[in-house]
This record gives sequence, C-alpha cells and structure tokens, in this order.
Amino acid sequence: MDQSDLQAARAWQLSERAIKLTSSAIREILKVTERPEVISFAGGLPSPATFPVEEMRAASDRILRENAAAALQYSATEGYLPLREWVAQRHSVGGVKIRPSQVLITTGSQQALDLLGKVLVSPGSPVLVETPTYLGALQSFSLFEPRYVQVPSDDLGLVPEGLTPELTAGARLLYAIPNFQNPTGRRLPLARREALAAYALRAPFPVIEDDPYGALDYAGQPLPTLLSMAPEHIVHLGSFSKVLAPGLRVGYIVAPEALHFKLVQAKQAADLHTPSFTQRIVHEVVKDGFLDTHVPKIRALYRDQCEAMHTALARYMPEGVSWNRPEGGMFIWVNLPARIDSMKLLDEAIAQNVAFVPGAPFFANEARHNTLRLSFVTVPPEKIDEGIARLGALIRARA
Repeated sequence: MDQSDLQAARAWQLSERAIKLTSSAIREILKVTERPEVISFAGGLPSPATFPVEEMRAASDRILRENAAAALQYSATEGYLPLREWVAQRHSVGGVKIRPSQVLITTGSQQALDLLGKVLVSPGSPVLVETPTYLGALQSFSLFEPRYVQVPSDDLGLVPEGLTPELTAGARLLYAIPNFQNPTGRRLPLARREALAAYALRAPFPVIEDDPYGALDYAGQPLPTLLSMAPEHIVHLGSFSKVLAPGLRVGYIVAPEALHFKLVQAKQAADLHTPSFTQRIVHEVVKDGFLDTHVPKIRALYRDQCEAMHTALARYMPEGVSWNRPEGGMFIWVNLPARIDSMKLLDEAIAQNVAFVPGAPFFANEARHNTLRLSFVTVPPEKIDEGIARLGALIRARA
C-alpha cells in the first residue's frame, strides 16, 4: 500500500457504531501475559491439560475417511442435525422435552450473545444484567446501544425479589449466569432459581440463561437449569469450549421456536453456518457418552487448583481483603479495602510479573474499583502460591 492509499484509508468515515467500539480490558491484559515470565490469573481460559487431543484426532480421521465431502461442504444454518439432536436430548430432563427445532448451533456462545442482541435489542432499550456480569456480554450487547439496568445481586447471585415493575419496565431481556458466574464464581441457589423461573413465566421478555460452566461443579452435583423449569420462557446458551476445547468454536442456543426462527435469520446473515467440520468433530466425540468420563477429570483438576489458590490467599492476603469460595467453575472474586483501586494495582502487579483482571469493567453501571477477578485453572499450584505471594505483598504495602 503506497502513501496515497494510506491517506485515503485514513479519510474513510467509520460508522458511529464502530467509533464507539472499545477493546476488552481482558484482551489488553492478555497481551502482557504472553510473556513467559508472567504468572497470569487473568485469562478465563480452560486448561490445555483438559483438551482431549487423541479423541479429536481419531474423530477427525473417521470423519475425513467416511464423510469428507459433507464435512467440508456448506451446511444448514441451524447446524448439524445429529449434534442438535444430542443437545436437545441432553436438556430433556425432569419431564421436559426439548426439540431439535429449538436448537441453533453457534460459532461459540459469544456469537449467541451477538445474535440475541441483534434480534432483541434496539437503541435505548433497557437490558437487565446482574451486578457484576460477564464483560463479553456487555461488549456484545453494547453494539446495539441498550440502556443497562443492574439487577440487585449479592454473594449468592441475582436477587429475584429485586425484579420490580419499576426496575424492569420496558426491558428487552434479562441476562443471567446462574452457574459459577464469570466473574464472581457464585452459583444461584435452588430457591432463587425457582423464583427466577417463576418470574420468567410471566415476564414480557426472555430470560437468558448463559451456562458455559454448569458442568464444572466440583462435587458433581448440578442444580437444575432454568430451562428445565420454564422451557418455553428461557433462552439457554451452552458451549463445548469449557468441556472439550475453545478452539473448536462450537456453542448453541436453545430457544422457543418463534425466537429461534429470527435467530436463524440473523445467523444466516452473519456467517451462513458454524463450520461443518468442527460440528461433526464435536458430535463424533460426545455422541457415545465421552463427557460422562471426561468432565469429572476436569472437575478434579480445577477443584485442586481452586483449593491451592484458597490456601495461598489465606496465607498471603492482609486483613481487609475478602474473597469467595466457589463450588465450581474457574474464578475467584476478591474484594479489596475501599481505598485500593485494582486498576492501579494491576500496573504494579505486572511490574512484578503477575496479572489479574480488575473488577470495574464487569459492572454495567456504578463500577466497584476495589474488586478483581482471579482465574486459577491454567496455573500450577506452585506458581499459584508464588503469584499470590507477590500480589499479597503489593496489597499489604498499600494497606
């Protein structure tokens, strides 16, 4: 590209939507954590030790040997039917029957958020979110210029009684992560799930249940999904990223068929369909019950690393610092003394080759700057101890 081409490109007018785009705080931090000397508690990345490489290699070989043409060809926007049938059957529990016609395979569950934003959100319309909530959802919905309304939440999660008519007036959707929420790691108790499902039955908008971590409860005792309690009123998002591998980029939406049809139209305009090959790999791996033996191994690994981080936090954190004890998932949420800004603390931590994610970006409104998120699943126990020791020393120096 010569100089005149560069000048012309700089003169192009971007859309107002593009001008408002910002990078994820996590994305910017991850650039730093690529340095091998950095002990990173920042990324919400599953452990590569859990990736079933041999099973995927064998599945790929079988597919290319037996169904290469179909696997490498365009396919239906809705997704590979046997995989949709598997998802539908997996969620048909407790007398609830989920139909394959309710399932849309997406290119990761992040695409599911984008499609829901396109279909449900108009500029200025209220979108209800937990306090705090998943940063990726805020980024995705923000493209469609909503007005965020934070729903009252506490250490147990969203408070259903806080969904008053005044708070929810005109809302287009309620977005919630009931299981081991990103960023807090909290799990919504059964009584609150029942109350939220009952609310969904009468709400004039869908309740979005984002559930990428539900299989990762350390005791192997899952709570029922909102979908199982109110199947025609809940939009359920799932993913194979945390139980197989994120590089496959295979997720799904289970939605009432009227909404499903509009989501299919939006996806068709976006990418035609999720890659046929990766969909078939996922189905080939999971179809005969592989997850029933594989997921317990992930739970055990994450449970041990979570315990290692709890031990280190108790050993090194000064008085005035508190944190939760998640029952599953990948994250611990830390509250610092009110005078400490975790964004400023991050600069000092990176100088000591330790990284975490400041908590403020996870709040739609009224950010709490004295919070941070720690992820433990990609760091071995000895490095967890070393990294938390450095972080604790920095916090103690500010106390």
